[in-house]
Amino acid sequence: MIPKSSTSNSEKVFFTSHEVGEIIGLTRRQIQHWDHSGLIKPSFRTSGGHSRYTFPDLVSFRTAKKLLDAGVSLQRIRQSIGELQKVLPTVKRPLAELTLVATGDMVLVFYEGTVFEAISGQQWIVEVAEIQQAVDKWKKRVRELSKYRKIHKSHGPSQQIDKAS
Repeated sequence: MIPKSSTSNSEKVFFTSHEVGEIIGLTRRQIQHWDHSGLIKPSFRTSGGHSRYTFPDLVSFRTAKKLLDAGVSLQRIRQSIGELQKVLPTVKRPLAELTLVATGDMVLVFYEGTVFEAISGQQWIVEVAEIQQAVDKWKKRVRELSKYRKIHKSHGPSQQIDKAS
């Protein structure tokens, strides 16, 4: 059963470690390890010491799992979060509040119109001209394919002619 508590006329739902594991696809051991290592702490603990997680916690778990699946090491994720909390003190949950992208073992952060590497803070410049060239190339390919499709559609279904008559 999921405990519920009301705050400010809105219902807040908590998830158990078991439910988090089922929803996100993690083992209970991973969830416990991430809690003990400080990667993702539960938003609430029961009087018996059991962890309870909120929806933003689920977002954090999903983000961390996706970064791991993309090849970013757990140590790199922890370092990135630590640096982001120093650089962006108003962001309380970097994994839930920021747009993060994995490039190899590097974590890029998209924040207020900029892109920077989470640990070094090095700003990345997105080459707009290269993106425009890629869009133009794609549009040209789509136009060429659509012409080909129109030719085949205009001929309609093939008809057989009986030459015996």
